[in-house]
Amino acid sequence: MRPLFHPAIEEVTVEAILHALSDPVRVAIYADIIGQQCSQNCSNFLNISDKPIPKSTLSQHFKALREAGLIRGERRGVEMHNTSRCAEIEQRFPGLIAAIVQAHNIQLQDKLRAEKSHKRKVARAK
Repeated sequence: MRPLFHPAIEEVTVEAILHALSDPVRVAIYADIIGQQCSQNCSNFLNISDKPIPKSTLSQHFKALREAGLIRGERRGVEMHNTSRCAEIEQRFPGLIAAIVQAHNIQLQDKLRAEKSHKRKVARAK
């Protein structure tokens, strides 16, 4: 098996971070990973979006996060476990990750409110 690529923290760029987190699925995965105290198995994220995500697509999302320097992946047998590099990134770019995750959470709450409102309108129309 090929070794996993993890950039040194000095090589991590804001552009790479923003690019990796520009995908809604990846930002949801990353927000979940940083919210956990322990490493997360890739299979935990098969249903993170409205539709199930194929394992091959999920692997590509994790690769993008890893190569951007956002996570560290570790193989454990046939499983891949992922942990956040948040502390390292916070030292290099103070406040960046917190701001992105906060914006993601605000956007998620707005989406949930809009869905509730839509369901209420549909229910009233019946």
